[in-house]
Amino acid sequence: MAQAAGREPMRRLLIDTGPLVAWFDADDGHHEEVKRCLGAFKGELLSTWPVLTETCHLLPEPTVPTFMQWVARGGLTIVELPPSAAQALADRMGRYADLPMDLADASLIWLAESLGVLDVLTLDRRDFGIYRTARGKALRNVLDAPCAPVAATRTRRRPSGKR
Repeated sequence: MAQAAGREPMRRLLIDTGPLVAWFDADDGHHEEVKRCLGAFKGELLSTWPVLTETCHLLPEPTVPTFMQWVARGGLTIVELPPSAAQALADRMGRYADLPMDLADASLIWLAESLGVLDVLTLDRRDFGIYRTARGKALRNVLDAPCAPVAATRTRRRPSGKR
């Protein structure tokens, strides 16, 4: 699909568990950092069911319904993992077993490879600094650079009622 003249393509960003927990839990030590970054972000957030499952497990229980309502309203795009991805996930987890790589992280590396999206929002700087795609490409953690708005069609908003 061609871009209209003078229009920037929509920025796409992979998002990991840590920033989702921090954004929805105001008591999290990374809440303000993530809030600044996501408040300025314009574009599409991409994640997977393993990341959402991990997020729901780590969020304070009363916050989980609010988080899932935000997801349901389009707060992020959930990219489905086909059954054929299971071997690639297992291969990645085996390759990085010494870290170890969990299913959520493996799913984001698979997503980066599948979509060609190398920008990620993660608090897991150590592991994501080591991970590489099958072609040897490193992901870029946007928390390691100033979070600045990028021209796009949607702005990330937290659900109402969040402080």
